Amino acid sequence: MSEKIYPSPPFPAQQQDQVPGRLAPMNPPPDHGENSYRGSGRLSGKTALITGGDSGIGRAVAIAYAREGADVVISYLNEHDEARETEAWIRKAGCGALLIPGDIADPAHCREVVRLAVDAFGKIDILVNNAAFQMTYKALDEISDEDWDRTFDTNIGAMFRLSKAAVAHMPRGSAIVNTTSVNADKPNPTLLAYAATKAAIQNFTGGLAQLLAEKGIRANCVAPGPIWTPLIPATMPADAVKNFGSQVPMKRPGQPAELAPVYVLLASDEASYVSGATIAITGGTPII
Repeated sequence: MSEKIYPSPPFPAQQQDQVPGRLAPMNPPPDHGENSYRGSGRLSGKTALITGGDSGIGRAVAIAYAREGADVVISYLNEHDEARETEAWIRKAGCGALLIPGDIADPAHCREVVRLAVDAFGKIDILVNNAAFQMTYKALDEISDEDWDRTFDTNIGAMFRLSKAAVAHMPRGSAIVNTTSVNADKPNPTLLAYAATKAAIQNFTGGLAQLLAEKGIRANCVAPGPIWTPLIPATMPADAVKNFGSQVPMKRPGQPAELAPVYVLLASDEASYVSGATIAITGGTPII
């Protein structure tokens, strides 16, 4: 099979003025594996809860999980049209789907997400903590207290609260997969708050893996490099969007579809001895 050719920068101007951004205006459109991912039953009978599952990495993971046989619960903020599109892909794969809108920065909503997921499917076998907030700042004094708190509440606070609520409903053999970032090891100074949360996620995951081992629940994280998602044109300056991904050895951003197989592996029984790990998907940028 020949190598698939993915888009490389420079990209057209496409700034968005809404966070977390929308798929429709993106040029080129991201690839979530809609027409390429082929499942083989590796997650049959499982239920997955994915935050930020309406688009980007979350959508790619939802499509892959459904095609591997899992029912999927999608937690998302307010991108209703995009969430319904993801739901349609899940149902087309023959699996159950549930959409739960709301802000996971709210602790009560985190508990409600878990409750609704369990009410619908009886258990949670896979928790994917993927939703994130970021903004770009050129100077420290540009970061407001509100933006700092929102970044931490969304990216790491929700991860703690969702994990805490979900574990009581996760049988032995379950898996938690957290999305960290190359920024955990190579922090971008213009993403100060975001990078700090991603380092916290990596540390949290390592400790969680040890804490949950007796329960038979694994915890790992995936560290993406530059990935072409709506968060990019919604939160980065025009020049950064135009040249997004050019800084890595492969000279292009990754597509969400290129991450999904790793999330499948970490959720599957094939990774039964993998816990506390960070898997880098960075287009050639090493994480040491």
